[in-house]
Amino acid sequence: MFIRKIGIDLGTTNTLVFIPKKGVVVNEPSVVAVSVADRTIMAVGVEAKKMLGRTPDTIMALRPLKDGVIADYKITEAMIEYFVNKGCGRMRLFKPEIMISVPAGVTSTERRAVVDAAVQAGAKAAYVIKEPVLAAIGANIPINEASGNMIVNIGGGTAEIAVISLGGIVAWSSVRVAGNKIDQAIIDYIRRTQNLELGERTAEEIKINIGSAIPVSEEEEMEVRGRDTITGLPRVAKIKTNQITEAISDQLKEIVNAVKMVLQDTPPELAADIMNKGMVLSGGGSLLKNIDELLFKTTGVPAIRAKDPLLCVAKGTGIVLENLDVYKKSIMSKK
Repeated sequence: MFIRKIGIDLGTTNTLVFIPKKGVVVNEPSVVAVSVADRTIMAVGVEAKKMLGRTPDTIMALRPLKDGVIADYKITEAMIEYFVNKGCGRMRLFKPEIMISVPAGVTSTERRAVVDAAVQAGAKAAYVIKEPVLAAIGANIPINEASGNMIVNIGGGTAEIAVISLGGIVAWSSVRVAGNKIDQAIIDYIRRTQNLELGERTAEEIKINIGSAIPVSEEEEMEVRGRDTITGLPRVAKIKTNQITEAISDQLKEIVNAVKMVLQDTPPELAADIMNKGMVLSGGGSLLKNIDELLFKTTGVPAIRAKDPLLCVAKGTGIVLENLDVYKKSIMSKK
């Protein structure tokens, strides 16, 4: 009721709500179920995700954010309102200040859309701040020092790579290849090689359970259920780790190339700092097995997974909210 500040990690796959002194209070999928007839909101978050791929013709389960940016403004606004209400209750004495993460490559129009959606959802003031900066702050990287720090934040819609020094981004790249595209690559590969049609959720489970960024000598195996593309009937197939590595290799190559590009654009002094400290990995995509090894092999720079990589951006919003005066001028725009 007395909550005055809320941080939102508005992700393509999941949205997290952070409240200072309480931590992450909401962590739910960025999915909204909508009635086809009149576009009314049927469910948001966990309840809506259960409907993905399982809805009748009258209901659509949508992800209103695509590649880290708003694809459907009205539905995003309803989703932000739902998460704000869930985080600090419907009965509020004060309108809260809201901070929302946006991709590094966000345009001014996209940035404005996020701010407007937050204000419409009940914010007194809305700030947006770039995701790699928040991820670095949340991973306890001292970004205000005169020293190079590299963050690789692999989310659901985008992979954001940035070199940060003295509180600002020196070199960066953002590719719209991340968790969702990796899941889609698994679906496409299994359809092509096994004539089996899988759903999004199954592909995500395969990636989490047996996926690896590099081939392994001791493979894991998993049984998956889907629909045979030839007979149209349900069927079970066995999938192995190295098949998944092959399936997702092109997507990982794009992320690796983006990391290389940022390293090539980094001034020599900062590059030396990064060689000493290594790059820090955050976001759900950093949990893919052996992705740290792949990055080390391809760039020569050690890669270290942050503590609680899924929570880095949300924690970053909390730290910035508690120190608004320090960060207000340099890296945020406000409405």
